[in-house]
Amino acid sequence: MQNVKKFQLPLQTMSLVTGFMVWVLLSSLMSYIKQDIELTAGQISLITAVPVILGSILRVPLGYYTNRFGARGLFILSMLFLVLPVGYLSMADSFIDLIIAGLFLGIGGAVFSVGVTSLPKYYPKEKHGFVNGIYGVGNIGTAVTSFGAPIIAGMYDWRIAVLVFILPLVLFAVLNFLLGDRNEPKVDTSLKQQVMSVYKNNKLWFLSFFYFLTFGSFVALTVYLPNFLVSEFQLSEVDAGLRTAGFIVLCTLMRPIGGWLGDKFDPFKVLMAVFAGLTISGILLSFSPTILLYTVGSLSVAFFSGIGNGTIFKLVPLYFTKQAGIVNGIVAAMGGLGGFFPPLILTMVYEINGHYAIGFMALSQFALASLIIIVWMYYTDKLHISDFIVKNAGQAILVTDEHRKITKTNHAFELITGYREEEVIGVSPKILQSDKQDKDFYKNMWDQLNSAGIWQGEIVNKRKTGKLYKQWLSISALKDAGGNVTNYVGIFSEIKDEA
Repeated sequence: MQNVKKFQLPLQTMSLVTGFMVWVLLSSLMSYIKQDIELTAGQISLITAVPVILGSILRVPLGYYTNRFGARGLFILSMLFLVLPVGYLSMADSFIDLIIAGLFLGIGGAVFSVGVTSLPKYYPKEKHGFVNGIYGVGNIGTAVTSFGAPIIAGMYDWRIAVLVFILPLVLFAVLNFLLGDRNEPKVDTSLKQQVMSVYKNNKLWFLSFFYFLTFGSFVALTVYLPNFLVSEFQLSEVDAGLRTAGFIVLCTLMRPIGGWLGDKFDPFKVLMAVFAGLTISGILLSFSPTILLYTVGSLSVAFFSGIGNGTIFKLVPLYFTKQAGIVNGIVAAMGGLGGFFPPLILTMVYEINGHYAIGFMALSQFALASLIIIVWMYYTDKLHISDFIVKNAGQAILVTDEHRKITKTNHAFELITGYREEEVIGVSPKILQSDKQDKDFYKNMWDQLNSAGIWQGEIVNKRKTGKLYKQWLSISALKDAGGNVTNYVGIFSEIKDEA
């Protein structure tokens, strides 16, 4: 059983690689397809963008159903279903055929929500950023197709190249059937109930906006670069595919690094650097008349967006501890949609004024807006705890985690109880209890605390020396954005007996 759990990270990551391989089939082979099927520039932009639609929308229900049924079944069904649009694409001979095939190829991108929801169940919180970053390496599947599909098409035919991708789909459907975890922990809460618990929270939409920018810029350039480099800089299809693959590889390798940075350092500060870098990158792309400058601009987008992609999913469980499945789905969906609009906008801008500068400048402005928001979130979160402690510094303060283990005290706590902070970290507050209150007293206290979020009253506790003393105690429950308790804060002062 333990071996099955340890195998889920590589299995699900390789399943994501397979899904992403077929997700970008159309954009990778468009230079060959348009030679066989007559298409306008607008139609090409729509065809390459349309797989992103279903790949984005389905991320929400797939995240939810992964929590309910487990990753094994979701991956098996997704891999087998994708065989149908891949086979249909190999027979396409019109614009409508390409649209229909592309729409359902989007399922290959939607499977991202499966692993990002499932894998954190197998690891402690302090590793979630890195684990999701490793899983995100599945983005490399887009590089495999961007580089490999044009080579196969050049050797044989683009229709043959499409059919080749049925093999990994069948292979990983079988591997998930044999090696997937049949006993993955399940969460059986209605989709409506989970959505209703988070949709009004502004942090959900801030995180969605951030991922809309970082993952969206990755997807947009992934689907746009192959055809763009051929038409704009007259590169060969294989050369354009190789450069696109380089963009994808750099972005993908930066993703686990971004997750590790989010675990190791303050994720807010990491994202500040990311959005500052993307702001400059967008400006550089806007003024790139040569292939050299355009390459530098594109690779800088890959570098910063890759780090951002890994870091953002560190913040999801930080804000939403019990709604991570649905929130991961919503955030991932917005990231996918972030890749749908830019290719269409860039084409429209080019048709209006003959160049792409305005479209790329929009990337810079979105990044700048994200930088302002993340700075605001950073200082708001610091003030949430800091103000609370500063205002009550004259009284003893005791902070526990959700499991009621002490995580922080202050100097007044030591003066009253005799315990130094290092002596009680990780210990239950029961160390302070005397025998003056019975079990019913504590039961009533916690019942009121859980229902009202606060309890106040007089209580007799004991010091480190064993001496008893009276105190006036106020306990408050701190909750995250999803309404789940993350900490308990006790503030108390000693009641002196009157002479």
